[in-house]
Amino acid sequence: MIIIPAIDLKDGKCVRLKQGLADESTVYSENPADMAKRWEDAGGEYLHVVDLDGAFTGKRHHTDVVRSIVEAVNMPVELGGGIRTDDDIRATLDCGVRRVIIGTRAINDIDALGKLVSEFGDKIVVGIDARDGFVQVNGWVETSAVKALDLATIVANAGVSTIIYTDTATDGMLKGHNVAATKEMCQHVSCDVVASGGVSSVKDVSALSSLGLDNLQGAIVGKALYDGVATLEELIQAV
Repeated sequence: MIIIPAIDLKDGKCVRLKQGLADESTVYSENPADMAKRWEDAGGEYLHVVDLDGAFTGKRHHTDVVRSIVEAVNMPVELGGGIRTDDDIRATLDCGVRRVIIGTRAINDIDALGKLVSEFGDKIVVGIDARDGFVQVNGWVETSAVKALDLATIVANAGVSTIIYTDTATDGMLKGHNVAATKEMCQHVSCDVVASGGVSSVKDVSALSSLGLDNLQGAIVGKALYDGVATLEELIQAV
């Protein structure tokens, strides 16, 4: 399991949201590429980037910013937010992004998912964002009637190698991660799972690591790093 620092992009800046709410944002940097380099220098092995404007509008934004982030670091970068079409996927990968995170499209066009995996392989990652066990879509604005575990089964059967599972109720709240939900997800599927949402302390990281689950690939950390609640070095050491 690795610790994956996160960068959320809004209006060209590095921000963090509370529970994914657009009107609950805090700006942490005017230069996301510099922030990416900071996390790499601190020991980051992978970088998680979200185009929030893309997630809310359904159209990609920040192409130039994403490219500048990729060029600033040597570690691989994954990107999600507003990636709705095959052309979006290709354009994102052309920016140098290592893997593309699909969220809303995965639930809206599940039949196409297998074809995408056939074409792009492990470059396709599915983000399952859930509140009270049900999948949220369109930038977490809407809650569907689809259960997260049911979607995970479908996604895994389509050949997806990695799922990023986010408990949206804990995201950005600094109140701890829903370890039980992540454990249930990991035990439910055979593909890799990345934990997200509320990972805010050495205690959270240690609890996830101690699960001993072979398919728990990593944990995404955002607000805790930006607010200085924990350092990346401390969290990496905890793993």
